[in-house]
Amino acid sequence: MRIQQNMTLMEKLSILSTAAKYDVACTSSGVDRSGNKKGIGNSVAPGCCHSFSADGRCISLLKILFTNECIFNCAYCQNNCHSDVPRTAFTPDEVCTLTMEFYRRNYIEGLFLSSGIMISPNYTMELIYETLSRLRNVHQFNGYIHVKAIPGADPLLVEKTGYLADRMSVNLELPTSDSLKKLAPCKSRSTILKPMRQIQNGITVNKNELTVYKKAPRFVPAGQSTQMIIGATPEHDYQIMSVAESLYQKFQLKRVFYSAFVNVTGNTNLPMLPGGPPLLREHRLYQADWLLRYYHFKVDELLSEERPDFNVFLDPKCDWALRHLENFPVEIRTADYYTLLRVPGIGAKSAQRIVKARKNGTLDFSDLKKIGVVLKRALYFITCSGRMMYPTKLNEDYICRQLMSDRNMVPKDIREEGYRQLSLFDTTAEFPALQQAGSR
Repeated sequence: MRIQQNMTLMEKLSILSTAAKYDVACTSSGVDRSGNKKGIGNSVAPGCCHSFSADGRCISLLKILFTNECIFNCAYCQNNCHSDVPRTAFTPDEVCTLTMEFYRRNYIEGLFLSSGIMISPNYTMELIYETLSRLRNVHQFNGYIHVKAIPGADPLLVEKTGYLADRMSVNLELPTSDSLKKLAPCKSRSTILKPMRQIQNGITVNKNELTVYKKAPRFVPAGQSTQMIIGATPEHDYQIMSVAESLYQKFQLKRVFYSAFVNVTGNTNLPMLPGGPPLLREHRLYQADWLLRYYHFKVDELLSEERPDFNVFLDPKCDWALRHLENFPVEIRTADYYTLLRVPGIGAKSAQRIVKARKNGTLDFSDLKKIGVVLKRALYFITCSGRMMYPTKLNEDYICRQLMSDRNMVPKDIREEGYRQLSLFDTTAEFPALQQAGSR
């Protein structure tokens, strides 16, 4: 191992928080757990997504790697075994110290812990389990914990860790097995899917146990997630979204995260993207993912083999609507909830409000605006009492031009600020207590 010795805790934190920035963790905790008299902290279901960086990443978690030492040679990873980067590792006690000290100062609401593979998957998973065990049982930490399961580790270690974590994730890494063989030959799709299936089965069994034994320990109560790197390999959006749809259906994942590829290693086998990381493509994938999870769309409705990539100028819902103008305009007074969901500018909450409000009277366009409908998109696709908001022709080219004039179609941070990775040390704040803890 090449781990540098005699580093302070703050030096380790600087290296291992920076090394963790490409792991996506912008998600709510998804679990409610009240505080108790024995421990410190609690977990609120939406509690870990209130603070975001300029690039959209959640920063209310202490997001770190246990170690950036790794025995694998993944071409896209800055921590692969051939990278010339400073190597270090925390001890379980150091992770506990950081988590408790940051929590007491109200800097964080929970812990996101990932890791490179040090010595072996079992060795690394054992250290992660020991860390969570000390946090929960010694320090009585009752806050939110999201931890990575290490593919190839003993299933017993994964199971024991699952009873201490709120959420677990196993990174799919790349969309297809062929891409994985090319860029990460040390990994295989079967090795990655095995712990994913174990976690899913464990969650199902645990839910059944809880119906009988109310006080049974909870196994990964906030569910599991995964992450795919987008743009490092030539897959089309259709392939990527088909993989995501399959994961939701077969593994009941809570989230699939999409991470725009950044060539941090300079590897010649990886593309050098002239426009920088494909952030707009990542954004469209997240929008489409939302349509799959909450708007009852199927991938085959949004894309096809003949049309395999999303329109970068229009969000997937608007793009779908323009290609299916035969379904419009929709009459607000009579359309059912699922039809309303397919109207651009109408979200899940506003669709619910429409269904509820129209029971008490007729809705007009001013009412829809108060309800939360984005009329500058919806006006081309709806009628109120048989009338459109303005005389509008249902013509694809005309509506497309009008929608593309909406600057909100492209997120402001992508339009104006470009790409910037989050660093825990963006501010000038210092933590002398932590420096002292590291020197002890």
